[in-house]
Amino acid sequence: MFFVEVVLPLSLAKTFTYRVSEAEFHFIKKGMRVVVPFGKSKMYTALVLDLHQNEPNLYEAKEIDQILDERPIATEIQIKHWLWIADYYMCSIGDVYRGAFPSGLLLESETVISNKPETIVNDSELSDDEFLVYEALHHQSSLRVQDITSILNKKNIFPVLQKMIAKDIIVLEEEIKETYKPKLIRYVKLHSKYESDNGLNELLEELKSAKKQKEIVLAFFQLKASEKKPVTVKKLTEFSNVSAAVVKALVEKEIFEEYLLQQDRIVYSGEKTDKQLQLSQPQEKAFLEIKECFAAKEVCLLHGVTSSGKTEIYIKLIEEYLITGKQVLYLLPEIALTTQLVSRLRLHFGDKVAVFHSKYSNNERVEVWKQTLENSSKAQIIIGARSALFLPFSNLGLLIVDEEHEQTFKQTDPAPRYHARDAAIVLANFYKAKVLLGSATPSIETYYNTQAGKYGLVTLSERYNNVRMPDIVLVDLKDKHFRKRMTGHFSDVLIEEITEALSLGEQVILFQNRRGYSPIIECLTCGHVPHCQQCDVSLTFHKHKNQLRCHYCGYSIAKPTNCHACSSIDLTTKGFGTEQIEQELSSIFPNAKTARMDQDTTRGKFGFEKIIDTFKNREVDILVGTQMLAKGLDFDNVSLVGIMNADNMLHHPDFRAFERSYQMMTQVAGRAGRSEKQGKVIIQTYNPNHNTIQQVTTHNYTGMYKEQLYDRQIYKYPPYFRIIKLTLKHRDFDKLKEGSMWLYQVLSQNLGMPVLGPEEPAISRIRNEYIRSILIKIPHSQHLGNTKKTIQKMLNSFEAVAQYRAIKVVINVDFY
Repeated sequence: MFFVEVVLPLSLAKTFTYRVSEAEFHFIKKGMRVVVPFGKSKMYTALVLDLHQNEPNLYEAKEIDQILDERPIATEIQIKHWLWIADYYMCSIGDVYRGAFPSGLLLESETVISNKPETIVNDSELSDDEFLVYEALHHQSSLRVQDITSILNKKNIFPVLQKMIAKDIIVLEEEIKETYKPKLIRYVKLHSKYESDNGLNELLEELKSAKKQKEIVLAFFQLKASEKKPVTVKKLTEFSNVSAAVVKALVEKEIFEEYLLQQDRIVYSGEKTDKQLQLSQPQEKAFLEIKECFAAKEVCLLHGVTSSGKTEIYIKLIEEYLITGKQVLYLLPEIALTTQLVSRLRLHFGDKVAVFHSKYSNNERVEVWKQTLENSSKAQIIIGARSALFLPFSNLGLLIVDEEHEQTFKQTDPAPRYHARDAAIVLANFYKAKVLLGSATPSIETYYNTQAGKYGLVTLSERYNNVRMPDIVLVDLKDKHFRKRMTGHFSDVLIEEITEALSLGEQVILFQNRRGYSPIIECLTCGHVPHCQQCDVSLTFHKHKNQLRCHYCGYSIAKPTNCHACSSIDLTTKGFGTEQIEQELSSIFPNAKTARMDQDTTRGKFGFEKIIDTFKNREVDILVGTQMLAKGLDFDNVSLVGIMNADNMLHHPDFRAFERSYQMMTQVAGRAGRSEKQGKVIIQTYNPNHNTIQQVTTHNYTGMYKEQLYDRQIYKYPPYFRIIKLTLKHRDFDKLKEGSMWLYQVLSQNLGMPVLGPEEPAISRIRNEYIRSILIKIPHSQHLGNTKKTIQKMLNSFEAVAQYRAIKVVINVDFY
């Protein structure tokens, strides 16, 4: 007997064994997809991890349904990396498989209904609904559930189907369908019988009376002569300005022949420049230091101030790796950044650059996956957000993690809750590849590793072309409010600077890390604030839609005209978001063009491109945005950056609040004055003497690092301790309280290390589920793997207690 060991795209911790025939056993290889039955009637796409002849003891192995691939679609190193992620981040291998594969390669079973043959049906015994379904199945051999929903025009059709199954009229079958379809382009060519000169005369004679058809044939010859390549139907109809129906008529007349060619969805059409990249002296020095570093260490940190030209160094390194035929993975924290970077890299490398992130459609992601697997020349350099880490590389040589300090590299939901930077270092180790981390404000953990000698460190302390660092001015909001020198949320200093920048034709960026118009609407009579019904959070007011929205679950209501508690009409807004800044700008600077970049304006596939392009082309004078602006964007005409309120980041209840505030403000400030002229940054704050704000003003990274490190050691936080956060969720408040207390006591009794909790977080209810969290701090002296095993055992015993089984436990390893 022969078996395969497979992983299913479900949150299940173990693999499953299925039976195969001897011929299948010799054909199947690790990394191929097979369709398997699971449960009563479901079919899933499983991935083969192993082949063996050991029969399972606990259950009888079912047979696989079909084999989907002719050759492996996932590599062995890739699967090894997935197993490491599942083990390290304490999640199931099924979660990793589902998160790693583009869903176009994960087939879902769809229920298909068909008539049961050899059944004699008496029409009069059927109800109206049943008759409609029965009738429809006479016209079509089979129907899907959604087809029947639209035929009957009702949502709940299962009772009808159940009755028909009971009467033995229909049968249900589970059908697997491949969701990825190659893109086919329609082309036309002249029918072979008209290819001689004599044939052409015949053709023109034949079309004498058909004016439109004659026009399209002449247009076809023109296109053929000018472009010297096959002619698409689309191009022909556009060029001759006639409908596709005329082309169809010519195909039916056998004057044209139609044929289909497969084409990649992502086609690079620009021109590559042959201009050699010239590094400045400091860049050249850093470049050589990185190469020396790689000779001794696997990982190197490039700590270069904002606008020091880190990207040029990356490009030079990539060139060296491409010559050796290696693949390069370039990870970015934000999709907005890929837009700008792709155009820069394509100027150097042409169509060798492929992009992989979640704004791409399913089919496009499948194509990049296949190109990477085949080591195609179109995917030698892969740029992407964190999910690009899961691609099936065949010959990876270099990984670049740009802006490595960014928290978006850590996935919070759903599992696997991995950190792309750390997982990239492990992946590189499997391929014997090198990792270059780049940042102007490295995370404390990474910088600590360079000081401990684990990673190499290369520093670039001056901006490219000797451009000076921006001049940072602090504005004390307390003083400005007291002296009545505020217009809305703008101080007189900021207004003066914006006016000057606009008069010189320069652009301005304003940063406020809150979207919407205002986070709170309050009744002046009784103090009532509208809250979300499902979450423990106030509703944010969005003025342009005139509604209050919850940013956690999406719940929304129309803006109230009076207070829901006391019916008073005295309602006021508290706090401000990007939308309010944009509105104030239009009244203070009516002639300036403003745009907003936040989650509300960048929905849709090309949301980022549109805003970034209009700003780069100087069609917009002032850009208002959230943290999306803080990451490596390069605009050469921005002379002024305004931070509207620096305090809301500092007062966040989180041990990383000061580090994150420093990084955010320094990065935003770095968008100013990136060409010849020195830029200016205005930071508005109620707390100008705060240490972190002073460190930003003096560009003192080392001061911030040392101060934070001192605190981290005292209070037992990373990099001295590893943190595992357990989040418990349940709809019943008392049951959650009791369960979390039970788990906390078991953990603190059995683990000889600090366990904090069970804590009620700042937002203690989301989507009607109450939340409690427990933090486990693991010192570096303790064995991490063994500690995790102990924690997992306790979680298993927690699940075994009947009354706590319904409590969801989310494990977040390396919670930072």
